[in-house]
Amino acid sequence: MDFAADPGPERVAETLVIIPARLGATRLPRKPLRLLAQRPLVARVWERVEAMGIAARCVIATDSAEIADAMAEFGAEVAMTSADHPSGTDRVAEVASRSRFAGFQVIVNVQGDEPFISREAVAGAAALVASGRFALGTVAALAPLEVLGNPNVVKVVAADDGRAMYFSRAAIPFLREAQERSVLSGLVRQHIGVYAYSREALMRWVALPPHPLEQVERLEQLRPLAAGIAMGVTTISEAPRPGIDTEDDLVRANAEWTAFTVGTA
Repeated sequence: MDFAADPGPERVAETLVIIPARLGATRLPRKPLRLLAQRPLVARVWERVEAMGIAARCVIATDSAEIADAMAEFGAEVAMTSADHPSGTDRVAEVASRSRFAGFQVIVNVQGDEPFISREAVAGAAALVASGRFALGTVAALAPLEVLGNPNVVKVVAADDGRAMYFSRAAIPFLREAQERSVLSGLVRQHIGVYAYSREALMRWVALPPHPLEQVERLEQLRPLAAGIAMGVTTISEAPRPGIDTEDDLVRANAEWTAFTVGTA
């Protein structure tokens, strides 16, 4: 493992981190097993989470025996799941529902293609749920105004108490008068795709049918919002490096990996 354990509070006994991983990605075939600094990508994510020292257990959820066998070589705990899940959230819910994980009251979903995810993001999402303030928690980072015009960057608007009001690929908030750009200071937030759930809220989320807003925006977090499940948003200092979705992303990640691990050691 390249990471030294990050400083911070001791592991939280009731927190379980689940990393969903599948081989079916189309833009980057066999993505979890593609190599990042000579190790499978999902292994790098697992190592990163383990080094954070946040959760009592970190489990890889997969429907692939090949992924399970590869991760066994690194000593990772793996839970096999159905191959029929439409989303990572559904895969996380299947694992969390099993009796051996019944004691965990805070479940965190860290995506298997996010090796650069920060401790600040994971801890921030978990803390929102562990505190009892929200049934769901996620993360955002203050972002430059330029992201408003980029549909590949998901934006979030939150209420004064931190509750998520809406997520969109569109420009939110929308600046009606261009000469008033200064009012956007501190309002533009880029969503970071890490989620924490209470057990009850997670099971309710996956039991809900897909919502039209979710289908239009292609953003599954709009499903619980539309159903009235409160999702808190914690704002962190800066967005982590992007995740890995394409061949170019993987090349970039390999080029940046040494500097990243030195910076987080």
